[in-house]
Amino acid sequence: MKRVILLGLIAAALATGGMAAADRADSDKEKKKVDDRVFELRIYHAAPGKMKALHARFRDHTNKLFKKHGMTLIGYWTPTDEKEAEKKLYYILAYPSKEAGERSWKAFREDADWIKAKDESEKGGKLVDKVESIWLNPTDYSPIK
Repeated sequence: MKRVILLGLIAAALATGGMAAADRADSDKEKKKVDDRVFELRIYHAAPGKMKALHARFRDHTNKLFKKHGMTLIGYWTPTDEKEAEKKLYYILAYPSKEAGERSWKAFREDADWIKAKDESEKGGKLVDKVESIWLNPTDYSPIK
């Protein structure tokens, strides 16, 4: 009788341990689903009357150069309020790491095609008064995958 109880306890322990291992494996899979990239939120405050030109520069030049320098374009947004939409442009880029992002920005700023596009687009005055940059990590419950 004691042997049956002991075998039952061993079987229960093994089953519980097996469940715990399965739970840990599922938990590890969940952790691996979290995007390990670093994101950068940038907010551009356009010079008065220059938002249309700023959009054109992104559309016609900047996006291609971002891709060339390993930056992943996540999206661009403007405020729903029309007056604010003439003042601010929000966008998010992704990188494998913050260091990779900083290297990409350095290469971008030194790119002859960027310098030419910037100079040509600003013949009538600068397009941007201020740039804000915020580096972000996704949380473990973020839907980004």
